[in-house]
Amino acid sequence: MKKLLITLILFCCIPFLSQAQQLKDWGKKQLKFATFYTAVTGNNSLADVSVYSINPYSGILEENIESTPFDYTFAFGVRKIARLDYENRKNVFYDGTETSVSDAATVGNVEGLEYLFEFDYKRQQGRKFVDQQHFLRYVHDHWILKVEYVQDGFADLKYFESSQRYRYNIAKEFSLNAGLVQRFSEPYGFDPLDGLVGADFTNIAIDQGYTTNFEGEWVNPEGEVIAENNIVWNAVALPNVLNEYVEQERETLPNQWNYSLVIGYDYYHYTKTFWFHSWASVLPLHVSTKNEYSYSNFIDGNTWFDYTGGLILGWQVNKRLGLFSEGKYHKYWNRTWHDFSVGFNYRII
Repeated sequence: MKKLLITLILFCCIPFLSQAQQLKDWGKKQLKFATFYTAVTGNNSLADVSVYSINPYSGILEENIESTPFDYTFAFGVRKIARLDYENRKNVFYDGTETSVSDAATVGNVEGLEYLFEFDYKRQQGRKFVDQQHFLRYVHDHWILKVEYVQDGFADLKYFESSQRYRYNIAKEFSLNAGLVQRFSEPYGFDPLDGLVGADFTNIAIDQGYTTNFEGEWVNPEGEVIAENNIVWNAVALPNVLNEYVEQERETLPNQWNYSLVIGYDYYHYTKTFWFHSWASVLPLHVSTKNEYSYSNFIDGNTWFDYTGGLILGWQVNKRLGLFSEGKYHKYWNRTWHDFSVGFNYRII
């Protein structure tokens, strides 16, 4: 009886053991060729600048030196992205500075799963930022799945996007795709300063912890003098306080979800002397989420055109001359961001 019970237990466990082994094998396959990395980089920032002012009480010219601390980046992440034929490995080691326009393409160089997870903590021109870039892309012959999250602190940009698309291959180099996209955006149409006038703005600053002393100076919550008189306060300091207040109030609101139809294409042609890679997606139709601060309510409609695209071109004209151009462009919720480079190389032989 005891042997029979043991046999039954082992027989019942076999499917689970088999599934566990399959999951382990799948995990090893997805980690193969992936690279974990961490790095600290730094460089000089802006040079010291002399700022002159006249003391309102003594009339004496005063000089202050504004120094900007050095820039640095602390990065860590993991990446598994197959390089396209026209891409070369710039560094021996990954240090978090790797960027490629082709990472934004709908279709990668291989079928299967590719991913990037990177977190950067940086100081740039004296200001501290958190940058993140995470994406998963699974390319199949007939469908594409992609999830992406981007946060660029310096550009004040943050968005999430996921898409599920059907892929139709017209030729080896050219394919069309269509499907659904889910995104979140910042609240639109929210203005905490709407309807306020005059002393209301100063009252906001006082509620935030700003005070004035008997000398007429304005002091921030940390006890530092930020304005020597009311003129400087109203012209310089108060607008900065109100900007911080608006951002603080905006951050208390939840992100607004958008559900959209997407139509796109991907084209990739490569030879050793000429390559052309282009992709684009258009989002023409959107589903209203009925949220108070959704973009559809802000523009009063569900039919607006968001789009994104990229292009990479390289042409080795002859042994001496080579031309190149690359860039990508986004327009989401009437906001644009882009980067590009164009130029030529001439080799003396």
